[in-house]
Amino acid sequence: MSQETNDMVLNIIKNINDSDVKNPSTQNQNKEFNKPTEVTETKTITTRGKPKSGRFWKSQKERFSSIVKTKGIRPDFQRKTALRIELKRTKELSKQIQEQIKEKEQNRKERRRENLKRTEENKKKSEIVQVITNTAKLKRMKKKQLRFIEKRDTNKEPKSVK
Repeated sequence: MSQETNDMVLNIIKNINDSDVKNPSTQNQNKEFNKPTEVTETKTITTRGKPKSGRFWKSQKERFSSIVKTKGIRPDFQRKTALRIELKRTKELSKQIQEQIKEKEQNRKERRRENLKRTEENKKKSEIVQVITNTAKLKRMKKKQLRFIEKRDTNKEPKSVK
């Protein structure tokens, strides 16, 4: 800031302080103005002309080489090992949970297969079977009747003894 603007700012602050002394009710509202102000020099920014594209809101880009990069704060050895152990524990827990879910799903699928098999066997047991010995009957039947006919092995299989 130039000397003139600096003087103007100081005068405004002085006037505000004087008015606060006269009106104590507004003193609480203007506490931030009561603090002593420091005037610091800021970087001078070169003024740019109007961009050719007409996009005045676009700012000038910095080159990547000019950007200062920091490595950041590195954790000490104890914290690093603690984090590593914690990560290992969480991975093991997640594996266990996934295995349990997989096992439950496998059990459910197995139960479903067994139930389907049992229902199929029950259907076969409850079927009413009529054996057709005269094959000429089949030739006389209509299409609709032939659709309902199914071939079955009526001989019961002997169970193998191990």
